[in-house]
Amino acid sequence: MSTPHAGAELGAFLRAHRELLKPADVGLTATARRRTPGLRREEVASLSGVGLAWYTWLEQGRVTASRQVLEAVARALRLDAAGVRHAMRLAGFHEPTASADEDGRSQLASAVQPVLDSWPSSPAVLLDQYFDLLGWNTSWSALWGAPEAVPDGRRNLMWLMAADRRLRAVLHDWEPLAMNVFQHFRAQAGPALADSRTSELYGHLNEDVPELSHWWGCHSVAELTARTVTVEPRTGQRMRLALSSFHPVDDPSALVLLFTPSSAEDRSRMAALSDGTLRAVPSTPEQRAG
Repeated sequence: MSTPHAGAELGAFLRAHRELLKPADVGLTATARRRTPGLRREEVASLSGVGLAWYTWLEQGRVTASRQVLEAVARALRLDAAGVRHAMRLAGFHEPTASADEDGRSQLASAVQPVLDSWPSSPAVLLDQYFDLLGWNTSWSALWGAPEAVPDGRRNLMWLMAADRRLRAVLHDWEPLAMNVFQHFRAQAGPALADSRTSELYGHLNEDVPELSHWWGCHSVAELTARTVTVEPRTGQRMRLALSSFHPVDDPSALVLLFTPSSAEDRSRMAALSDGTLRAVPSTPEQRAG
């Protein structure tokens, strides 16, 4: 829940946006009697479907808005995606996600894919709020295997960590990292834990690796912290990779994981592994058809 300080910050944020809007921005006609250029409180209250007194108290930080009411106020104030996220955070709600629908997922993947491809010798992947894989680079496929080969409903980082035999064979001491992935999902998922996609994923895990059910049945949480891991792909050459992560600005609920080679030798080996994957993939549609 939001704190009194956050409530006051939310009120100030809403008031500032109200005062910046012109009547024409929301389909209203300005009159000669209007003394201020911004919207009046009663106009925002009417557009939001709430009472004037209640909206006044909201701007004063004296009441708590439900998610639905705050969304209505945000629409009335024409807040952009960043503004909505900020308002939701101040109100104590799990912020809305840009990748909540298929169009949002596709747009996010298209925006981040060039970033993933800019790391030719560092495996990288883009995850949504459920840890489903939205995008990956050639190095990721070279090291862990092509995600395209995994059925869509199982194309998820938690499933890969727990059930994918190739990943488990390549990653030395895989269990601590795999368990941490499950803990981090619980820490950041919020309401997504109750979504049907989470239930579907846990169902697949129960089918495929029931012996690990205590991983997703546990309630412990933890951050997915930076660390160095050792991998040994099919070439038989060990490499050390530094794991880091960051959130795309367009959707803070999404996550990019990056495995960076720790030394020049590791980088050379990873580049050779990725280059072999590039040579193995036909470069034109005609070659693929042939």
